[in-house]
Order: sequence, then C-alpha cells, then structure tokens
Amino acid sequence: MSDEQYMKLALAEAQKAFNKEEVPVGAIVVMNNTIIAKAYNQVELLNDSTAHAEIMALTTAYQFLGSKYLPEATLYVTLEPCLMCTGALYWSKINRIVFGAYDEKNSYRRATGTNNPFHPKTEIIGGVLEEECSLLMKEFFKKLRSN
Repeated sequence: MSDEQYMKLALAEAQKAFNKEEVPVGAIVVMNNTIIAKAYNQVELLNDSTAHAEIMALTTAYQFLGSKYLPEATLYVTLEPCLMCTGALYWSKINRIVFGAYDEKNSYRRATGTNNPFHPKTEIIGGVLEEECSLLMKEFFKKLRSN
C-alpha cells in the first residue's frame, strides 16, 4: 500500500476521535506491510494529557512486538507530532514518520526550530493527505466553538 492509503486508515482513526469529541488525531504503525497498531487521541476519555494518538499507537506496537524499539516500522499520523510525542518517537527509534497536516502552533518545530529532534536514522515525510487531515481538524474546532 502507498503512504496515501495508509494515511486514509489513520484518518479513519482520527474520525473515531472526532466522533467521541476528542481532538481528531489518528495514528497507525505499519511494519512489513502489516498494520501492527491503530490508535486515536483519548485525552478526554482517559483524563490523561499524554493519551495522544502517537503515544497510544507506540504502546500498542511495543506490546504487539514484545519490543521497546521500532527500527523497521512506519508511523502514519494525521497531525504533525507535538514535542511530547517527538520525544517518545525519538526513543522508539522508528524508521519513518509520515504525517498529514502541519501544526504551526504545537509541533516539535516550534521548540526545536530546524533541528531534527528524531532519531538520526528516522525519515520524516510531511503533508501526506494534508488537506483531508487539516479539514477534519478545522471541522472539529469549528464545532467546538459553536457549542
């Protein structure tokens, strides 16, 4: 499958978050063309500010593999990772990070500038299905403001 096809699956996870009134971020972890983890934001549900989609997906992937590192895996996430998730991704030694929408307010770039805060071998690809990912976020915050 292509990056776009996997990102559509991450978007399906983000839609689950949207439906549960969570910030709509979804993530999947893929290894050897197999999805080993799926997750979405659960901050409100779990009353846990660390329950971001990326963290939830990493935890599921670690448990699935029985390993604390993911050097052969790719994370697909609908929003550019925040600084907290970036730290977790650094320690995971993940091979690739593919994200959809850019996040100018809360992304790792805000704190790190142009420096790469991920593991040196990690490949980062941004803007995959950016419009679709961004639209879901905009719809969520528009709905939130109207309530």
